[in-house]
Amino acid sequence: MTTSQIHSTNQPTDTKNARAVVLFSGGLDSTTCLYWARANFADVTAISFRYGQRHSSELDAAGRIAKSLGVAHRVIDIDIAQLGGSALTDLSIDVPPADTAQDGVPITYVPARNTIFLSYALAAAEVTGATYIVIGVSSVDFSGYPDCRPDFIAAFETMANLATVAGRAGNRLSITAPLQHLSKAETLQLGLSLGVDYAATVSCYQADSEGRACGVCDSCTLRRQGFLGAGVPDPTRYQN
Repeated sequence: MTTSQIHSTNQPTDTKNARAVVLFSGGLDSTTCLYWARANFADVTAISFRYGQRHSSELDAAGRIAKSLGVAHRVIDIDIAQLGGSALTDLSIDVPPADTAQDGVPITYVPARNTIFLSYALAAAEVTGATYIVIGVSSVDFSGYPDCRPDFIAAFETMANLATVAGRAGNRLSITAPLQHLSKAETLQLGLSLGVDYAATVSCYQADSEGRACGVCDSCTLRRQGFLGAGVPDPTRYQN
């Protein structure tokens, strides 16, 4: 799959001289987006967050990947964990196995996380002169989170252009979701075409200190199914 085959939200067309800010966790999706952004934009800044998540292994992976690519990388400290309400930030709430029957949005949803992350990315875009923010959300193979859907991304983009000096001056900001309509298998095919080393990524909700995945959470299950669907070996290191 080539970049021209992507069906995305606000797909950039002419970005030869454009700058982009990429929301970058160090997981499968955001790493694909970072490689994709490097192939499409003149200058890229990656932003990660230490927000009170269960482990730092994904952040460690993000740092290594950004360094290997020579991409400017900023880690921002915020404390969403103090609000609670998610198994990813509240250690008193167990991360459920993927096969656990659930009604509605899973307990791994972090309230307003993408809204908060995009707000910081918006500020970074103004500071760096970026006209694109790249986010690795998908509404195909995903956990049902409300802030991963096209209408949310479109609404935030509208707000962003009303909330910034650049936007009011006519320097329009676009929020691009290159994986929005891709399955996990299609995302992997895109990343492999761009040279992504998925062995370097960490996606697990409860990875250990060495970055090894639990193999049973929703994120692990979607990731494993993606490799199966893409017909390529899964390089993920598992705890068991």
